[in-house]
Amino acid sequence: MALNLPDVSYPRIVIVGAGFAGLNLAKSFIRKKYQVVLLDRNNYHQFQPLFYQVAMSGLEPSSISFPIRKLFQSCNNVLIRKTELISVNEKTKRLLTSDGEIYYDKLILSMGARTNFFGNKEIEKHAFTLKSTSDAIGLRNSILEDLETAIVTEDYEKRQSFIDIVIVGGGATGVELAGAIAEMKEYILPKDYKEINAKEVDIYLIQSGDRLLQGMSEKASNAAEKFLTDLGVNVMKNLRVTTTDGTYVYTNKDTKIRSNKLIWAAGIICNKIEGLQEDYYAHANRIKVDRKNKIIGSDDIYVIGDQAYMETEKYPKGHPQVAQVAIQSAKNLSKNLIKNRNKDFTYKDLGSMATIGRNKAVADLPSFKTAGFFAWILWLFVHLFALIGTKNKLFVLINWFWNYLTYDQSLRLIIKAEDKKV
Repeated sequence: MALNLPDVSYPRIVIVGAGFAGLNLAKSFIRKKYQVVLLDRNNYHQFQPLFYQVAMSGLEPSSISFPIRKLFQSCNNVLIRKTELISVNEKTKRLLTSDGEIYYDKLILSMGARTNFFGNKEIEKHAFTLKSTSDAIGLRNSILEDLETAIVTEDYEKRQSFIDIVIVGGGATGVELAGAIAEMKEYILPKDYKEINAKEVDIYLIQSGDRLLQGMSEKASNAAEKFLTDLGVNVMKNLRVTTTDGTYVYTNKDTKIRSNKLIWAAGIICNKIEGLQEDYYAHANRIKVDRKNKIIGSDDIYVIGDQAYMETEKYPKGHPQVAQVAIQSAKNLSKNLIKNRNKDFTYKDLGSMATIGRNKAVADLPSFKTAGFFAWILWLFVHLFALIGTKNKLFVLINWFWNYLTYDQSLRLIIKAEDKKV
């Protein structure tokens, strides 16, 4: 049988994607009278909010990644398959994967989203992204490699291309990454790379809109911009990057920046799935669902997380694509399926946070808004407890504590697989 799955008398629920939505949904079915098959291209869950810390050598990749199978070691009704979805056949209720076919009684899509380059092939070719653990490791390697190259580059202009960094996108990812790079410039370069004058390093954060963190309050936006400016980041608003050639970054105002390091954090888009009807899709390829997260016009197919597009009175353009929406929609759907109920999903906004650096963060909570040290402490605790695995929580806490005391971390390693020639 395809994917080597046993036949059982229980209904089969197939979940595609082991992000916040898919993993939480699968966990809710442990020891329930369902056979749950969880499909993902990786064999681990990734904690996306901390990718930037891996990229900046602040955390080990293993600290924010957790083996999926370990979560279900004592569970027989949840089966894991490392594979990729190719197409869906609604009539036969079968999926085609890279390892064969599989039938489903209920199908839940929770595949998340990828970076949106808005059709710009040159940016897609040259830019770095931060949507996976492997992206974070690749960016870390590239930043460290460029610093090593800059040390032996005598020509000033050429050296700038290795040490200047352009970040596009003023959301949480762009803001947090810019702050982390600025702290690296201040605390690490003078110790590890003495041959480089840290004052030569320029960090650009480019935002097409008129303010940063547009999903948060104006107070948070202004505070974040001040924190970044104080750290020496060049915040450039109402500006768009039009292209890059790997040496210069070009903008819509006929300016160019000498840098071979363009980090793109300017938007996300979902992948279309072969076999699903075209009229299922909304903006950015999100899939239209009803208040129970079932695809409108389809039977037995549900969508949760970033991939779902649900219009409500409060969110007429769909919910924000954040972790809490994914987690809460997974909980509501699991209760509907397990208890055979029909309750609408209602998102409870628990607030938004972003950290800019040591003692610097912004937080918009339901009852109050804050910025600075207290917001930073809140951010630390929220993200620490959201991690999966006691060991991961402990290691991340130790890393953070050590970094806070020493202004340093011993994780700046360039690790690449060697090419083996036969």
